[in-house]
Amino acid sequence: MMKGSDILVRALESEGVDRVFSIPGEETLDLLESLRNSKIKFVLTRHEQGAIYMAANYARMTGKPAVCLSTLGPGLLNFCNGAGYAQLNGMRLVLIAGQKGLKNRLQAGFQRVDAVATMKPLTKFATQIASAEMIPSAISEALRITKEGKPGPVYLELPEDIAAEECAEKVVLIAPHQRDLPTASDPALDRAAALITTAKRPLLMFGAAASRAAASRPGLTAVMAQFVNRMGIPFFSTQMGKGAVPESSNLYMGTAALSEGDYVHDAVDRADLIITIGHDTTEKPPFIMRPKGPKVIHVDDTPAPVEQVYFPQLEVTGDIGPALEALADRLEGKLPNAGALLPLREGILSRIYDGADDATWPITPNRLVHEVRRVMREKDIVALDNGLYKIAFARSYRTDHPNTLLLDNELATMGAGLPSAMMAAMLNPERRAMAVCGDGGFLMTSPEMETAVRLNLDLVVVILVDGGYGMIEAKQAARGFPAYGVTFNNPDFVKLAEAYGAKGTRVEAPDDLAPALEAALEGGGVHVVEVPIDYRIDELRSGKT
Repeated sequence: MMKGSDILVRALESEGVDRVFSIPGEETLDLLESLRNSKIKFVLTRHEQGAIYMAANYARMTGKPAVCLSTLGPGLLNFCNGAGYAQLNGMRLVLIAGQKGLKNRLQAGFQRVDAVATMKPLTKFATQIASAEMIPSAISEALRITKEGKPGPVYLELPEDIAAEECAEKVVLIAPHQRDLPTASDPALDRAAALITTAKRPLLMFGAAASRAAASRPGLTAVMAQFVNRMGIPFFSTQMGKGAVPESSNLYMGTAALSEGDYVHDAVDRADLIITIGHDTTEKPPFIMRPKGPKVIHVDDTPAPVEQVYFPQLEVTGDIGPALEALADRLEGKLPNAGALLPLREGILSRIYDGADDATWPITPNRLVHEVRRVMREKDIVALDNGLYKIAFARSYRTDHPNTLLLDNELATMGAGLPSAMMAAMLNPERRAMAVCGDGGFLMTSPEMETAVRLNLDLVVVILVDGGYGMIEAKQAARGFPAYGVTFNNPDFVKLAEAYGAKGTRVEAPDDLAPALEAALEGGGVHVVEVPIDYRIDELRSGKT
């Protein structure tokens, strides 16, 4: 006879799950034993947040569902930040946690929290599995929900007595099946085409959902690039949309690293029509809609929510690829004003190279970005944590492929950079992988260095050292406040790396950075590169920048 945990693992296998990220617990012992006897790879991490960040980025890069397993109580509660990360970023994630048994309370209320109620606002679906017979349908429904509409996380609670329960009758698994997205209607396409035809200064924008869809829909990246070329309209991207269309295109205008006042807003502010492709409003706004500003057409799988800063006049709702092909069929060669904003391109892009050769020390963010770009090849992967440097990378690190610059502009949590890069290295051993973290964010998940070393990953971890929470200090400075509550001390990061069994290098001059990075990348294994950084906050405080 099969027990409940065996059925659950079989159901996961039938859905294509090939690995589980976890920290073990007493209430998951049966599940661990069933996983041991399965084809699913078990990835042990040092904290539940590390597990969930790794799993979420597995889903991000592959478009496939990922699974995290934790024990009850404290383990489950450590999932909360990562659940919000997956929810806002649209990552297909199945969170499973153990629980005390349903049929007795021999340990009274020890470690019990209402986990289902806790996870409901952080997931698309949360439920408890009350019998072994329910497991196949619960798994099938959970996996369906993860990809319905905007992808996201779900939560399943498996009490330990249900995991150990043996089924007298054979439980039949539910076979997964393909579900096609609806296509945009002809009237919606015709309305959009008519508005684009009358535009005098049109502009395209690719957002988070476009990049997200590219991971799970083969050929979509090529369709989006062909759409740009067929239309002849210049484009920009949001931070999360970088790489959805190659930024080497002669129609690329830049990336919106800020909501307004950034270089690319020279074009945004002059546009009379912006066609947003795959814009997700959980991303920090790439521009601010105003009643007298440009009109907006929203093209995406899902309808646009009405926001104070985003209220499109037209929507084309349906599978992005076919919608773009249908629009191009209607408009190719019929847009005399398509390139009206292109004369601004050279001036915008020339500014992203400002500071590329800045010789001051500690290094500046712009010099850092250009040194990293020098050593990373076209399909290599950089994963960012969150800090001031993210703005410079979003603006100046040009990408030609989705998910080659992994950043988070939706929850924008600190601590995700290292586990994200670990997942990139695990999935793509033929590519170079690099984490870029501030000293604050790195230390939030630094125990995962042991995981990276144990998994024999080839990974370079750049730690930017300024001894403080630079983003918050910058915001204090912008409001005229003195720095308060934002400084701290650091360990010796080179020695810390060596304590974990990794290698470490400390860079002491700007011209030494690229050689140090190249040597670390070529040397293999896990290698920390410590780099002092100056965010020029004093200039911000004095009004010079």
